[in-house]
Amino acid sequence: MFCRLTLIPDDIALIYQGHPGDTYEDALLSFGINPDTALIFSNKRSLPQDKKIEEEEVSIFLTVSRG
Repeated sequence: MFCRLTLIPDDIALIYQGHPGDTYEDALLSFGINPDTALIFSNKRSLPQDKKIEEEEVSIFLTVSRG
């Protein structure tokens, strides 16, 4: 399981190597990123945090906390 997460706007690339069935939430948490402050996109499509990782590369837009 391999996925490249690019943090926007800083253009920082993080490489996630996890296990089959891992979700984007799992990946974000592994890097210490609060999933509630991140929007995940692949090919201009928004992806839910609880989606199993299938894409090889995604963009992560960090936002402010919702609470």
